[in-house]
Amino acid sequence: MFASVRSATLLGVRGSRVDVEVHAGIGLPGFTVVGQPDEVCRESRDRVRAALLSAGLPWPTRRVTVNLAPTGDRKSGACLDLAIAIGLLAAQEIVSVDVLSEFAFVAELGLDGSLRPLRGATPLVLALTDRTTIVAPENFVEASAATPSNVLCAQNLFDVVECLAGRADWQREVRDSKPTDALNRRRDNRDRDVSANSSAERVSALDMADVQGQPVARRALEIAAAGAHHLLLVGPPGAGKTMLAERLVGLLPPLTDEEAIATTMVHSSVHLESPNAGLIRRAPYRAPHHSSSMVSMVGGGTALMRPGEISLASNGVLFLDELGEFAPSVLDALRQPLEQGIVRLARARTSVVMPAKFLLVAATNPCPCGEGSPGACTCDESARARYLRRFSGPLLDRFDLRVAVSRPKTDELVSPQRGESTRDVANRVAAARELAFFRSGCANSALSREQLDLVAPLSRSAEKRLRRELENGRLTGRGYHRVRRVARTVADLDGAPDVVSDEHLNLALMMRVDLASGLRARELQF
Repeated sequence: MFASVRSATLLGVRGSRVDVEVHAGIGLPGFTVVGQPDEVCRESRDRVRAALLSAGLPWPTRRVTVNLAPTGDRKSGACLDLAIAIGLLAAQEIVSVDVLSEFAFVAELGLDGSLRPLRGATPLVLALTDRTTIVAPENFVEASAATPSNVLCAQNLFDVVECLAGRADWQREVRDSKPTDALNRRRDNRDRDVSANSSAERVSALDMADVQGQPVARRALEIAAAGAHHLLLVGPPGAGKTMLAERLVGLLPPLTDEEAIATTMVHSSVHLESPNAGLIRRAPYRAPHHSSSMVSMVGGGTALMRPGEISLASNGVLFLDELGEFAPSVLDALRQPLEQGIVRLARARTSVVMPAKFLLVAATNPCPCGEGSPGACTCDESARARYLRRFSGPLLDRFDLRVAVSRPKTDELVSPQRGESTRDVANRVAAARELAFFRSGCANSALSREQLDLVAPLSRSAEKRLRRELENGRLTGRGYHRVRRVARTVADLDGAPDVVSDEHLNLALMMRVDLASGLRARELQF
């Protein structure tokens, strides 16, 4: 007998359809899986056999061949377990073959026949939108975030068979079958508190009012959030660089429906969020340690092509603290994703494209000792030169804003007066972003050269100033367009939607200091 069952497997952050073809024929009893399965996929034979017997269902005493089509793509993980089990039952005429055309099956099987959750439920279900997908109860909310009307769940394999036969109803809500299961799920949720989604919630709760002084850095943070401009903070230890960067995500508006689905797909593929989280609506926040490897930052590393930090930060903030301690090769790997908003990973057998549209915020000391200013710095010129060589010119050129941050003054630290709150700043950011999207359909940092000429015309004096900067070699071609985009954002925040004036351009130029100057950069006044 022959049966075909629809399922899906995960590659990168996207699901790929798989037709599980099962043939039970005459011959010595055996079980073979073909179609480029990995080791975990081959082990499904033992999991499925134990699950069938535990559920009181027969194991075929025939020659069984399972083909995973299309055969040209590699199949990974245990997401095909349930589909293989249903295919075996259909090949034995225990389950009707006709009813299978309406369903797809994505779940791992436990040896007791229970349906276990998988990572990547959201992208897997999105690959099967033409059918009703059966998932484990723990994946129900996560999968329903993609297609709410096409997801059902069941507790175990026996329940799936009963529902397919029409003798029972499908489960449409999550309920705990055993106290120990609920305890384990709560324990899993607690362990995932270090996830990007939990981190974003923690960081977004921080208030800008806690920042004492720092008018320049606060203004830079507001501009970065309003225009999605990359920001580099340069200053000594204790100046508040990390404190400022952690409050940036709270200024960002909620994700749109399209951004929420894309972000949820990425986080689902690494199983970061809580099973009952649904769509991720907050901008994610990622702050990898400076010892992170190239693979952990960019992605790949396994046959599954796991997304890296730049993909997990997509539609949110990637914060690189102690930028000078990251490996230069890792930092240079960010250059292409910063420009294109995607990362292309190519391996011998496959290639994937992952999202990498993130807002980069970095913090660094101006020199090895951290002080940078004359009289306080203990580094010689050779030590400073070696330190600055860790940052390539092309990478620094991609930062729209490079701001010197000095330690707050004593009066600012001890003052009982609090700064402006996150809510007030976020309202201005939201208004500026709304204006930008109404005008050009994108954030100001994504404006093309043609769009700049249309939506960011310069006044005569501003045009002359920018021309002098180019002639003196203080701006590259890329820097020229980035300064214009920042000036457009400054004008939007100031309520000047028409011409970009000399005042707006001057502020954009003053917030693009040379890293070598460190804290020697002149102080801005507000």
